[in-house]
Amino acid sequence: MRLVVCFLSLLTVFSAGECGNILVWYTEGSHWINLKIVLDTLLDRGHNVTVLIPDGALFMKAKESDRFSYQHFSVSTSAQDMQDFLDEFLHFSVFELENSNLLQIQMKFFDLLSKHQYMSLSYCDGILKSPELMDKLKTGKFDVVLSDPMYPCSDIVAEELNVPLVYTFRFSLAHTMERMCGQIPAPPSYVPGATSKLTDKMSFTERIYSMLFYLSIDTFYRLIWKRFDNYYTEYLGRPTSYCEMMGKADIWLIRTYWDFEFPRPFVPNFKYIGGLHCTPAKPLPKDMEEFVQSSGDDGIVVFTLGSMIDKVPKEMSNRIASALAQIPQKVLWRYGGEKPDTLGENTRIYKWMPQNDLLGHPKTRAFITHGGTNGIYEAIYHGVPMVGIPLFGDQPDNMVHMKTRGAAVVVDSIKSMHLCSGLSSSCAIKVQNTCVWRPTT
Repeated sequence: MRLVVCFLSLLTVFSAGECGNILVWYTEGSHWINLKIVLDTLLDRGHNVTVLIPDGALFMKAKESDRFSYQHFSVSTSAQDMQDFLDEFLHFSVFELENSNLLQIQMKFFDLLSKHQYMSLSYCDGILKSPELMDKLKTGKFDVVLSDPMYPCSDIVAEELNVPLVYTFRFSLAHTMERMCGQIPAPPSYVPGATSKLTDKMSFTERIYSMLFYLSIDTFYRLIWKRFDNYYTEYLGRPTSYCEMMGKADIWLIRTYWDFEFPRPFVPNFKYIGGLHCTPAKPLPKDMEEFVQSSGDDGIVVFTLGSMIDKVPKEMSNRIASALAQIPQKVLWRYGGEKPDTLGENTRIYKWMPQNDLLGHPKTRAFITHGGTNGIYEAIYHGVPMVGIPLFGDQPDNMVHMKTRGAAVVVDSIKSMHLCSGLSSSCAIKVQNTCVWRPTT
């Protein structure tokens, strides 16, 4: 009897567990970097992961060291097409946007979105219209589809495979996808639309602007979604829409957290997971550690404009280098362009550097950043104040949040930065005072 009681007691403590078979939808750039961190954790817990990857992917590269499997598919869009699109998008966002009027901006965005839609649907065709690939996926016994909705059609595949769909997501303009498709409330009176640069403390005039911002972006999305709606209706053989299919997602994993977001209502299937990739700092390479230690009590500044901006025009790099040379801190600058003529003795250039490990170093005094979500959360995690130089996408909005929290100062644009980064003493003093400040909590 005692053996029976012990056995039953063990059953109350231990239970059977099964690992899942996860299909990952294609994505690119920093979206892939963030998603890959989630995949590594899933693998650590024993799950199987298969990633859909197009031939000629720009950033995603199948490596022998990767622990998950890749399922290749053919597309009509080449890696060069994607590179040309990104070059055009970045050049417009960084160098042309501020000098364009509203009509020019709208026309350019429609042109860019049309090109992105064409590439997106080519990826849909490469999977959905390949009978061999779809048959392989249907026999793969997948338990869930994990997707970043940067590219559409993962919802169709999840329905075809009859498995749950999980989105990993940062935001859409004015939270339109989340509101219209995911049904999460967002009152414009106190929930600022993403990219509006508003905070939750709005004046009456700002609330009116917020409402008009929501309405205009919603109208904009309805127009650009028509091509997707037609594609979905034709493929599924029934009247449907892109937004309706997105709304069937079981879970939306949002890549921010309450330390970043303004107060807002949410629904149970929206989970905030910002900072998942943050880890304690590891030791730096020997030569880098020696340079960091040589900074003395002044410490160091970490400077990067992200993986997509690894070089700028020579005149601009010279002006940036001149400004950095005027601060007492040592500077580690991630930069892949030609060495600036005005590079100071306090500044070293690296084509790549261990950003998380540098931000976690006790001598780090400030982080000069473009405002990408991944870098912001590493700075939050390690308690490093930021100097923001937002360029495009979610970056200006990210830095508004950080400035409101008292964790950052913001340079309005890269144009303002390089105009300010000459030998102006007032600019140099402003940067210097920012870089030596460290939060007390």
